[in-house]
Amino acid sequence: MLRLGITGGIGSGKSIVARVFSTLGIPVYHADTAAKTLISADPALRTAIIGLLGEAAYQNNLPNKAFIATKIFGDQALLAAYNAIVHPAVIAFGENWFDQQEKAGHPYAIKEAALFFETGSTSGLDKIIGVFAPDSLRLHRAMKRDGVTKEEVIRRMSNQLDESLKMKLCDYVITNDDQHLVTPQVLRLHMQFLNKSPQVYSEN
Repeated sequence: MLRLGITGGIGSGKSIVARVFSTLGIPVYHADTAAKTLISADPALRTAIIGLLGEAAYQNNLPNKAFIATKIFGDQALLAAYNAIVHPAVIAFGENWFDQQEKAGHPYAIKEAALFFETGSTSGLDKIIGVFAPDSLRLHRAMKRDGVTKEEVIRRMSNQLDESLKMKLCDYVITNDDQHLVTPQVLRLHMQFLNKSPQVYSEN
């Protein structure tokens, strides 16, 4: 089974692209969703995060997302320390998830994450798909989606790899700039991945 990644900067629309793959019956693992679940449910992560950020990191036994975001996105050292706590758990959970999809007989499966390259977590992935959108459009989308200021989005963008460099590191790039249709681009890749899948070869 092919193990693929989807990545892109904030506001690029990588979740939209992942959703199109899902409609084709392809399993998708959302690293951000998994991280939110793990920091809510894993006692060891909770203890480590409170130790790093303080008791205010949780309210009513749930992560205080606004507090955590304000703390880590404003401090590079804290962000690195936070990622060092959370990302290993998310990666391990994802590897187990990929194993389950392979046992289920899927030709390929996808992990969606924003920080593959930033966190050095590309190991185990056969190919990576980048989702590209111009910075101005990403800024507008993120402000509208998250209800935050332009300055806040720019601050978050500064913690991610430059978008043009990130796309150069990807094996495939899907353009999501409101001018190019996403679905035909996904369908072309879908057919390529089916042809490259060991499951497909074994059936021929």
